[in-house]
Order: sequence, then C-alpha cells, then structure tokens
Amino acid sequence: MKQFLLKFILLTPLFLLGNTLTNANQSNTQDSLATKSPQELIEHLIQSSNSKQSKPYEVALSNLFNDNSILAEHYYSVSDTFYEKGKYDRSIYYLDKAIKSVKGVKNDSLLCKYFIASGNSYLKDWKNQESLDYYNKALNIAQSNGYIRNEFITNSSISIILRRMGQLDKALKVCKNSLKLTENSIDKNTENHVRLINIISEIYLDQKKYDSANHYADIGLIMSKSLDFSIGSIDLYTKKGVVYSHKNDNQKALLYFHKAEEILIDKKITQKKSILNINYFLANHFYEEKKYNKAISYLNNTIPILEEKDARNSRVLDTYILLANCYSKIGKTNEAMHWLQKLIKLKDQFEDAKHKTITKLHKQEIHELENRMEIITNEEMKEERYKEYTFFLLLSVCIILIFIVFKYFKKQKTNNARFNELLGKINSLEPKEKNLVQAVIINDKKVNAVLDGLEKLENQEYFLNTDCDLRSLSKKVKTNTTYLSKIIKTHKAASFNDYINDLRIEYALKRLKNDKKFRSFSVKSIALEIGYKTDNSFTKHFKSKTGLNPSYYIKKINNQYYNS
Repeated sequence: MKQFLLKFILLTPLFLLGNTLTNANQSNTQDSLATKSPQELIEHLIQSSNSKQSKPYEVALSNLFNDNSILAEHYYSVSDTFYEKGKYDRSIYYLDKAIKSVKGVKNDSLLCKYFIASGNSYLKDWKNQESLDYYNKALNIAQSNGYIRNEFITNSSISIILRRMGQLDKALKVCKNSLKLTENSIDKNTENHVRLINIISEIYLDQKKYDSANHYADIGLIMSKSLDFSIGSIDLYTKKGVVYSHKNDNQKALLYFHKAEEILIDKKITQKKSILNINYFLANHFYEEKKYNKAISYLNNTIPILEEKDARNSRVLDTYILLANCYSKIGKTNEAMHWLQKLIKLKDQFEDAKHKTITKLHKQEIHELENRMEIITNEEMKEERYKEYTFFLLLSVCIILIFIVFKYFKKQKTNNARFNELLGKINSLEPKEKNLVQAVIINDKKVNAVLDGLEKLENQEYFLNTDCDLRSLSKKVKTNTTYLSKIIKTHKAASFNDYINDLRIEYALKRLKNDKKFRSFSVKSIALEIGYKTDNSFTKHFKSKTGLNPSYYIKKINNQYYNS
C-alpha cells in the first residue's frame, strides 16, 4: 500500500506536467496553423493518413471562415481529391462534414451537389444501398427545384445500381429519360454524356441485345475521342470486344480488347475499374482459346491492386472464378481450390449486400406508389365511382374470357386442320423415296458426286448426329464448305441449316406417327435422338415447319390410335 502511494505521489506530477506540455503543444500547433492559408491547410489535410492526424487542420480551417458555405466548399474540394485517389472512405468523411456545414444555411444547390458526390463515392466503393439513399435525397432536391442537370446525373447513377441489381428494363428506362434531359442540359456532348451512353450500351449487353450495345458504343466512342476522354474510350472499346466475343468473332473481339489495353498503357490509366475489366476480358478471351497460362498472367496483373472492400465488385468475383478455372485446367488443384474458397466466401457477402439493396429498391417503389395513389385518390369520388369501376371491370373480364374462349377454339380448329393436312402429306410419302427439288438432268460429274454422297448420307440418317454440321458433311462428301453450301442452295432449294432441319423434322414426323415407343419419349429425349442439342431448338424448328408444337402432334397421334 505504501509502495502504491509512493508511486502515485511521484507519478502524478509527471502526468500533470505531460498533460500541460501536450496542451501547450496543441496550443502552439493551433497558433502556428492560424497563420496558414486555406490552401496550405487543405494540403495538410490531404497528406494526413487518417482523421485523427487531420483534426488540428480541420479545426484551423473551420476557424478561418464565418461563412459555412465557403467552409463546406473547401471540405468538398478535399473529398474530391480523395475520390480521385480512390480513397472513398476519406472522401465520404469530408462530404459528411460539408453536408453538416451547409445544412445550417439551407443551401439546396450545394446540398444536392454533396448528396450526389456522396452517392458517387459509395457507388465506387460498391456500397449500393448507401449510394441509393444519397441519390434519392439528391433527386428529391433536384426535382423540387428544377435542377435538370443534377436530375440527369442522379438518374444516370441510379441506373447503374438498378443494373447491378439485375433490374435491366427499369435501368434502361431511367437512362433513356436521362438521355432526353441531356438535350436541354450543359452536359450534352460532355464526359457525363459519354458515361450515360456507356451505361446504356452496358445494359443492352446484359440483355444480350448485341447490335444495340454496339450501336451505342460507337456513338460513345465518337464523343469520347473528340473529348480525349481516355477512360470512356477504354470502357467502350472493351464493350465492343465483348459484343464480338458473343458473336463468336474472336479476331475482332481481340482487336478491340487490345485497343482498350493500348490506351490504358499509353495514357498510364490507374483507375481500378478499367484495369480490372480489360484484364478480365483479355484473360477470358485466352481462356476460351485454351491459352490458360496467358489468361492467368492477365488475371495476376489485377490481383495486386485489389483490396478487401473490392469483394463487393461482381467483376472481382468473375476474376476469382476464372482464376480457379484456369488453374483447374492446367492441373494445379491447390491453386484452384484457393481461389474457389475465396470466391465462395466473398460471394455470400456480395449476395447479402445485393439482397439488402433490392429490398431497399422495393421499399422505395412501394413508397412512390403510395404517394402516387395519395395524389390520385379522392375519397369523395371513390365511393361514387366504385360501382362504375366494378361494372366495367366485370364487363372487361367477360369480354376477355369470351375472347380467350373464342381464340382457344379457333386455335384448336386451326391446329386440327394443320394436323390433318400434315398427316395426309406424311401418308402420301413413299417410305424410301426422296423428293428432288429440281427435276433437271445434271451433267456436272462433281455435282453429281456430291449429290450422290448427300443421298447416301440421307439414307444412312447421318443428319441425326448432333455433330452434323457444314464442315463435317463437306468432309463426308469430299468437298469444301463453300461448294457444298452452294450445291445445297441450288439443288435442294434451301440453306444448309434449313436442309438439315427439314430432314430431321420429316424423320421425326414419320417416326412419331409409326413408333409408339418413340412417342412415349419426352420432348427433350426426342430432340437429342434426332440430332438437336436442346428441346427448345427442336420445338422451334418443328413448329416452324408444321405450325404445331411437338407435344400437340404426339397427343393427336395417340388419340387417333386410341380411338381406332
């Protein structure tokens, strides 16, 4: 106890002295900072590694201004610097300070700008839910005050979130509305305009509407080149590469990917999104070409720039999947398992964040719907119109039902007529005869040889093989694909695909009519049996040729046998 008291007596003066010195140092620091200009203080803020280190400079900066609007603009300037550096948490920190400063002076214009900037920072950080909150705040202010430019920017950004959540039709609608707003906005033919066109192209890409995606990419490239907007050009060239990948034009796809890569290298672009995207799509291209080590090399260029927070980015998940697949293909199981486990862990986090954002979007839709209903609905008119609405509703339902019944019986009648006509045609066919498209005598020995080869393959039912294509058939009849295609066009009066499909469908019609066991197969099994890879493809071609669904044809054949 005595020792404790002794230590207390000795240490207390030292503690008080240290505290006094600290306060004195802080006082001296504040005194020295008081002579600094706003720009010098901002430089110190930017160089500070965390908010604790930056605190003295924040205090000094706030002491320089009586006008909170000016202080808020300085905070906004600092946040913008951190945003450009990709330090989104620091950017958001100073935007919060700017928002708090300007709320007191009720400056809607500045507040709207800061809300948009906050939404942008959260969006870049893949925090979709928080981003949506700030964009909605900005949108409310913009629409209330007629800030067309801010409404355009906010809607463009909201469409990105909608796209991330898979709500593509809604995202496209928002983008098209924003595109109309550009006509009366100072953003026309600017980088913001390019960004909007880029989003539209991306949505069409997600919808697999590749011609539309390519069309908007071309429009965006013309603008971005005139503006020397490198990041815009990189994104749009990448999209064109993806379009041609989906069109199986790999040579053209690689050309556009390399164009994007050249700009990235020449302009020394450090934006993470651009690096991540181009490395992924080049890697994916080489993966499809089975150049797995080259694909891994591109993906490994991305790994060093990734941070833990980047797991919210779906392209990071794509990168991990591709890495796992590449290592699996070259037999490096341990590396493949490493990336697979990392993927599984991050995918759960990604899906959880996605579900929360979708829930938020749904709540917002419900809220908007409730507001619209509140405006439209008038309680006094509601009671008077109730009977009218009920009457017209019932009348409409009756008309619709009558129409449906009429259409049903009309369709049944049409289908029956088609079936009977089809059955008549099948019955009239000789089992082993083939109808020749042209009855002229062919003197060309080479053409005769090819046609004889085709007839032989038809008799052997080679067309039922799933790998029966123009290349394989041309080898069988010992000619090239171009010549075979021309012969089929001339002497069979059909394209190659139509020729094969006709043979398959005719075979299916006859066999289904005569083979009870074959009729018991599922549509999918029948499709595989006659050379189609999917039941959808079989159904499409069957209906195109006969006007009937396979299931209907089978049902009618079965009914005939049961009734006979």
